[in-house]
Amino acid sequence: MKKTLALVGMSLLLAACGSSSKSTTANLATNTPIASVIDITKVSDDKVPVTINPGRFTTDTVTYRLPKVVQGTYSVSDFGKYIEGLQAFDYDGNTLPVNKIDTNSWIITNATELDYVSYLVNDTFDQEEVGGIGGDVPFSPAGTNIEPDNYVLNLHGFIGYFDSLKNNQYTLDVIAPADFVRSSALQQSKATTSADGKVITSSYFAPRYFDITDNPMMYGNLDVEEFEIGGIKIVLSVYSPNGKHTAASMKSAMETMMKGQKAYMGDIDSTPRYDIYVYLSEGKADSPKGFGALEHHTSTVVVMPESMPQKALDNSMIDIVSHEFFHIVTPLSVHSEDVHYFDYNNPTFSKHLWMYEGVTEYFATLFQVDQGIVSETDFYNKILGKISASRSMNDSMSFTEMSENVLDEPYASQYYNVYQKGALIGMCLDILIREGSNGNRGILSLMKELSNKYGKNKPFEDDALIDEIVAMTYPSLRDFFDAHVIGNTPIPYEDFFEKVGLEIGEGAVETNYIQGNGALIVSADQSEGTIFFTENVLGNSFWKAQGAMPNDVIKAIDGTTVTLQTANQVFQEVFSWEAGREVSVILDRGGKEIVINTTLTPTFTTGKRIIEKDTATPDQIALRNAWLKG
Repeated sequence: MKKTLALVGMSLLLAACGSSSKSTTANLATNTPIASVIDITKVSDDKVPVTINPGRFTTDTVTYRLPKVVQGTYSVSDFGKYIEGLQAFDYDGNTLPVNKIDTNSWIITNATELDYVSYLVNDTFDQEEVGGIGGDVPFSPAGTNIEPDNYVLNLHGFIGYFDSLKNNQYTLDVIAPADFVRSSALQQSKATTSADGKVITSSYFAPRYFDITDNPMMYGNLDVEEFEIGGIKIVLSVYSPNGKHTAASMKSAMETMMKGQKAYMGDIDSTPRYDIYVYLSEGKADSPKGFGALEHHTSTVVVMPESMPQKALDNSMIDIVSHEFFHIVTPLSVHSEDVHYFDYNNPTFSKHLWMYEGVTEYFATLFQVDQGIVSETDFYNKILGKISASRSMNDSMSFTEMSENVLDEPYASQYYNVYQKGALIGMCLDILIREGSNGNRGILSLMKELSNKYGKNKPFEDDALIDEIVAMTYPSLRDFFDAHVIGNTPIPYEDFFEKVGLEIGEGAVETNYIQGNGALIVSADQSEGTIFFTENVLGNSFWKAQGAMPNDVIKAIDGTTVTLQTANQVFQEVFSWEAGREVSVILDRGGKEIVINTTLTPTFTTGKRIIEKDTATPDQIALRNAWLKG
């Protein structure tokens, strides 16, 4: 996450940037750690100064870049857009010629005289469009924040690389006020306090540029809790601008979840430490709006609404963080050459998003029923939700083709399906492996075997992975991959449920307070600036019982006027409602005011359910038990 420390004084700056001497005995840049400095104490107009000293070049021209794409996002971020005033200086303090050749790249000439590069960095949080992932602003958890009391340091937004030096070591000094709390996935090598005690310079080391981009930080007014799970140190850092939530209030849910994950994973120990950075957005115009998380190999950055009630936040964090934590299996331990040798400026993508994101999402869903965190009914409902969501997208698109071309249309707009159909691919493979092994193996077993074969330092060959998986498992997987992953045939989920003695039926399904008949019950009239109930409100038992009707305009909920501007925040709250809460709603029905003051009761809709078949055989039941509790 975004964390910054500051350097103080010109003497410190010069020390970080190296000697101003022209001595020809200086180390070649290829053998010298790249010294980088982020100075939070010198922020002006929401811009942070950064300096980069690469050592002595022996070539006349070099190229400096900020990432176009960062790992785990599968979209263009163009972090070079947020860089201002990039200058290159020689050893006498004079500027060198710099030519910006594209959004993210600068060519520096006379590079044999280059001492250091400096520039200012804008943050991305306050430039997001409504919706958070619209336009071309980076998704919030991949973004950066610069506020007086909080700095989200996704370092790929601050520190770039020279084309020829991506494998160089990096040192990083972050200069920040002494009273800031600091949380970093990079190990601190030392800390230096200024003479007046007001500033601390924290120094870090990274073996190569990848480790800069893979280790976020957070600085400022935040609180931190630590706990240990099966030999893994978990560090939870939380920023809540209005103090509504704390790391202590979130710790219990995270600890329970991660104990369950560690028990489910067993002997997979890919990291001795895992960091969780949580930024809670207060919902202002310049607050981040892209809620979710971005995984790193040993940490994750999460952005969620601060307005969420504690229980709803806990439930969302369990779903989100469990997904990110399972990434220590893939891509940390199992990944392709595209991931291992990632090109930040001109990336290529693996065909196997069904594994990186899909299987990871499946694990995050399955482990909860395996460990008794949710009921089997809750698990089935999540699976049905993913089936419905996947079928609302292009269900006939080759998944491997989509994965390999994920930045381009028509594939980019289908990316969300990696969390839906991708997880369902994982489920089907799991059932097939269970079936082929009489319940003794599953997809987790397969991932462990792949992890043992490869590990974090050995990538697999992208085109060979499916053949390798089939060779390690059963012929039934070959047919499945050919038809439903490489091919474009929709998956017949009913056939897989049959294998475990289940079927899809219809009946009353518990839902939330903003959906009915599987869709939202509200819509907007842009010309009138109002929010109103749709026909789907009659498919929600609570609202139907309260007498709500289609076309009723929603004037206020719990004292907050509902407008186009407040709707997102209001209905995020409604989505989090739970039975037993007192609510007050004012409607307008053709000019007549309708007031609803009541206590929430559980609400239902009519929909599809996964149910146990009366005719399920003992073998099918045994396979189901192995699948859910294996």
